[in-house]
Amino acid sequence: MENNEQDLTVGNVPKKLIQFAFPLLGANLLQSFYSIVDMLVVGRIVGKAGLAAISNASMISFIINSICIGVIMGGTVLAAQYVGADDKQGQKDTVGTLFSLAFIASLIVTVISLLLYSPVLSLLNVPSEAMDDACSYMQIICMGTVFVFGYNAVCSLMKGFGDSKTPLYFVAVAAAVNIILDLLLVGPFGMGTKGAAYATIFSQGISLILSVLYLKRKNFIFDFKLKSFMIHKDKLIVILKIGLPTAVQMIVVNISYMLITGMLNTFGVSVAAASGIGLKVNTFAGMPCWAIGQAVTAMAGQNMGARNIERVKKTTQSGLWINIVVTLMVIVLVQVFAEDIIMLFDPASADVIEQGILYLRICCGVNSLIYAVMYTVDSFAIGVGSANVAMCNALLDAVAVRLPVCGLLAFIFPYGFIGVYIGQAFSPILPAIAGLTFFMRKKWMSQKLI
Repeated sequence: MENNEQDLTVGNVPKKLIQFAFPLLGANLLQSFYSIVDMLVVGRIVGKAGLAAISNASMISFIINSICIGVIMGGTVLAAQYVGADDKQGQKDTVGTLFSLAFIASLIVTVISLLLYSPVLSLLNVPSEAMDDACSYMQIICMGTVFVFGYNAVCSLMKGFGDSKTPLYFVAVAAAVNIILDLLLVGPFGMGTKGAAYATIFSQGISLILSVLYLKRKNFIFDFKLKSFMIHKDKLIVILKIGLPTAVQMIVVNISYMLITGMLNTFGVSVAAASGIGLKVNTFAGMPCWAIGQAVTAMAGQNMGARNIERVKKTTQSGLWINIVVTLMVIVLVQVFAEDIIMLFDPASADVIEQGILYLRICCGVNSLIYAVMYTVDSFAIGVGSANVAMCNALLDAVAVRLPVCGLLAFIFPYGFIGVYIGQAFSPILPAIAGLTFFMRKKWMSQKLI
């Protein structure tokens, strides 16, 4: 593992960002790809009712993942700052605290999600023909929450330590296992959407086991002995200071998408399936942006720990330009091949194809460039320890713009589901402006975590 760790406090900034982000992009693409494979296989074998089921269930899955990634992000940033400060004991205590917190949180989230998934799916107005499949899918996904938390904790810490390559290998294993099991369980074994859920949690469990075994064989700072799993109060406070606002940020955004999905469900199963496909494609298209953002967080964290403020500033500026250029390239590809992309999921339903193309035309265009700006400055804010800024931007995105504008255009004005698409396209404008303002005002320069 040591050979894969990078010191992000030295070297050419744009080059370091790209080098660090490239494996993250590969991991993000693979992770998104095997969730898309779920939809591809289910869409072709089960049909549009299965697509609608997974689309709606995925909204709840995203919230579970948001809680996980948000809480763990605090440990990533804190570990990165201790790496920048070359504080070995701080690094070790952070890792032990984060692993312990992740395990406890996973148990709590498992219980809560098992109790709430059914009423939430009912509130979403899931089409009746898709409800049973959606419930079956979610029950299995909820039971695998501990794998999600454990796997993400290991991989996120690796990023904080400057290792973005090793998580890619574990995601590759998970993707391969997931795809093979999808093809077997959904089709030949006749398990339908349940098969897709089992494939997902089993692949994550395998990746978690492999990642822990890998770290134990390497000279990692944490030895995984029972006595090392201790919660250090000072580290816990800082982890939660960053992790809770980050979790709220991600939960707010994903709840808003869940409510948007509920709005779209009222327009029938074809719109539900088409928008579900569109959201998956849009998520896939956002992977390069997310990779650069994750690199910005890690790099800003290490340099804040080293108190190299000028390098933090240059990291953010470089991240913004790289993200804008890369996102523009992705937009062009999606717009040119929109019809072919939608037909991969459901080549037979003309209405799903037409509405899916429309989703991509509206929701994966110029607005994606604004989203790239928003995500980059949010990632910077988290890296310097100001996760509350990213949380406030999420509230601006979801509560101030997306939900009210979508509701008005869809149900007050006569735009229907197209109004929902338009509302989503406008949502990143205010938070992008707010994030840039925070960066330029420079108060973040005095922020200290350690």
